[in-house]
Amino acid sequence: MSDVYDPHIDTDVTVQLSDCDREDAQAVFDVLDGVYRLEDIATPGPQAATDPSPTVWAATYDTAGGEHQEVSPAHLSALVGVTLTGGYHAVDEVEKVLATGFDVQSRHTVSGDQETEARLLLASR
Repeated sequence: MSDVYDPHIDTDVTVQLSDCDREDAQAVFDVLDGVYRLEDIATPGPQAATDPSPTVWAATYDTAGGEHQEVSPAHLSALVGVTLTGGYHAVDEVEKVLATGFDVQSRHTVSGDQETEARLLLASR
């Protein structure tokens, strides 16, 4: 066990978007970028016109940092599945921000000892 404590461990939230195109993924990430500091992002490279859309887009946000701008509703062309993973308080905060920018149509939460996973379905408002 390490004696080093990472102060960001409880504030980082991993955001995974599934079954959506690049524009919808960007719309969700743009909402979060205006509020939180981006820690890490994993996006696929350019795709040929005949390739299907990527299955998962992922980014990690530090909910303790960032600009905390006001969130405006954003447009999505289709429903977007979102999985949030992180500390309880941090995931709850990200859920609130997403609910300000989008209509949250469903919610399922899986709780662990120190982390939680929330599954959301987002649509345009």
